[in-house]
Amino acid sequence: MATSHSVLHCRGRVLGLEQPVVMGVLNVTPDSFSDGGRFVRLDAAVERALQMAEEGAAVIDVGGESTRPGAQPVDLDEELRRVIPVIARLRGRIPAILSVDTSKPQVMDAAVAAGAAMINDVRALRQPGALEAAVTSGCAVCLMHMLGEPRTMQESPSYHHVVAEVRQFFEQRFEACLVAGLPAERIVLDPGFGFGKTRAHNLELLRHLGDLSVDGLPILAGLSRKSLVGALTGRPPEERVHGSVALAVIAALNGASILRVHDVAATVDALKVVSAVQNS
Repeated sequence: MATSHSVLHCRGRVLGLEQPVVMGVLNVTPDSFSDGGRFVRLDAAVERALQMAEEGAAVIDVGGESTRPGAQPVDLDEELRRVIPVIARLRGRIPAILSVDTSKPQVMDAAVAAGAAMINDVRALRQPGALEAAVTSGCAVCLMHMLGEPRTMQESPSYHHVVAEVRQFFEQRFEACLVAGLPAERIVLDPGFGFGKTRAHNLELLRHLGDLSVDGLPILAGLSRKSLVGALTGRPPEERVHGSVALAVIAALNGASILRVHDVAATVDALKVVSAVQNS
């Protein structure tokens, strides 16, 4: 099903999705798979966010807990310590929408108070209190599919039909959101590439990205520097720019409205080409 929602409502702001846009990844963690440790200092994190905004990121996604395969959970106080000062420092300084990458309702509440207008939740608001926090926040919300938990999700993931099962999950979460009072114009869907999926699962989802949309909701694709790129190219995370941009282009051509990436400038340029081709 093609995406029919051309805007996303983000706590009083509107993000236009007529053309694919870029969400820049800002991990303020010591252990993220690609850039762990690079932006743990507040000044470094803020500088990186300003750079990504200058390069054309429409959204900056700030995360304080790694969700890479095998990652250990971070306690509430530590996640708050990592994330909230960054969002607070960036508030009002950049045109990009500020997003918080978290599953904890307490972090959602604090991030919104600090200036976040989007919530990116790898657990799709299934933690106790998360759905309620999202509803009252006024924020846009990204609901991601994940099979299992980060510590175990890549231990032999199995599906009967990965596309149908991911879409069914989206249908269930979308219904739960509507019942709780979260309107469709604030929801984005993320199939969760690499989150409990094999290489074959990831490629199948990418080929059928447009079939995953429920009620025409926009799709977010996060493929940047992931193990899929490594499997296809044989390169380590820091050398996966070209492969990541190629996958972002394929995702955009297959219906993704938001591309979550580490390499903003390269992806923004690639998406300009995609838009020119699509609109010629």
